Amino acid sequence: MIPSMELVKPLGKGSYGSVNLIKFTKHDGSNPYYHAVKSSCAQDHDSLLNEFQILSKLRDCPGIVQTFGTSLSRGVDNYGNRVYSMSMEYAAGGSLSSLMVTRSLNDTMIRDFTRMILQGLVSVHDLGYVHCDLKPDNVLVFPRHDEEVGVSYELKLSDFGMSTKAGEESVFWEFDSPYLGTPIYMSPESVQYGVALKSLDLWSLSCIVLEMYTGKSPWSLQDSEEILSNLLDEKAPEIPESLPWEARQFLQTCFARNPVLRGSALGMLKHPFLLKEVSDEKKKVMVSGAGGRRAVMKSKDIMKKPLRVKIIPPKPPQFKKVLNRPLRLKIIPPKPPGCNLVSVQ
Repeated sequence: MIPSMELVKPLGKGSYGSVNLIKFTKHDGSNPYYHAVKSSCAQDHDSLLNEFQILSKLRDCPGIVQTFGTSLSRGVDNYGNRVYSMSMEYAAGGSLSSLMVTRSLNDTMIRDFTRMILQGLVSVHDLGYVHCDLKPDNVLVFPRHDEEVGVSYELKLSDFGMSTKAGEESVFWEFDSPYLGTPIYMSPESVQYGVALKSLDLWSLSCIVLEMYTGKSPWSLQDSEEILSNLLDEKAPEIPESLPWEARQFLQTCFARNPVLRGSALGMLKHPFLLKEVSDEKKKVMVSGAGGRRAVMKSKDIMKKPLRVKIIPPKPPQFKKVLNRPLRLKIIPPKPPGCNLVSVQ
């Protein structure tokens, strides 16, 4: 039997549809489950279908919101109009945009979030697509609860309604409004030619990283005409000197005027900005061979261990007559750090 559905609350509304939180209850008495359901009217069917097809190809890919079912659902709204719907996993943490409103992000979180977004972009670009509308509103937050770590966050890309095959001209680009997506996250070459290049997503990513650090829009300008003027002059958002050195280098690479110099999403995963945390961890973490468990060295505990004293007897009498010679003491230092390991799940 088809489970019953109940509207819990609206989650958002975009240019081509709305998203609602729906509670599904099976008739066998099992626990209910929740999906985020995106719906659009018949005239926007093609955009929703395009998004569903892309997400279907990206199932089980890291950093991508998951969709369910083998096709769009059809129904009728309260006014008798035909609507199409797509069920997706529900992000209890909302969007990255809403998270930044409720709390400030530290350097480690920004590096981790950037890494997650890039992993999602790698999957999208490997499929041959450009997201074209990467922004904090389209990055969903999934809180994860762990007894030892506490609350952590997993980020996933969503809203592929404007996604375009790499190298093709976007159907959303118009001469009077030459944007493939949201103006403040667009790159100079995208507004000039309307062609979707993978490097566009890297420019948009750098705008997001800048916003995570500053808590402000990447452009102080709000008027789309002023933003367009700056992009046509191949200007980039200003990078504050207060940002960490590696972060500024990362942003400068993604803001390169020449799209080729931005590299690739896979290549940017190896940037020092994202490898710094890994490098720091290698100084503290050693991997043991038992079941892939990690062992963390606790240097403070090692230093607390007392020195051991070993009594060395004199040489036997047959070598030298030293029976009256006093015993000697030898101080044995503690074992090196590599021998003192504490297993960590």
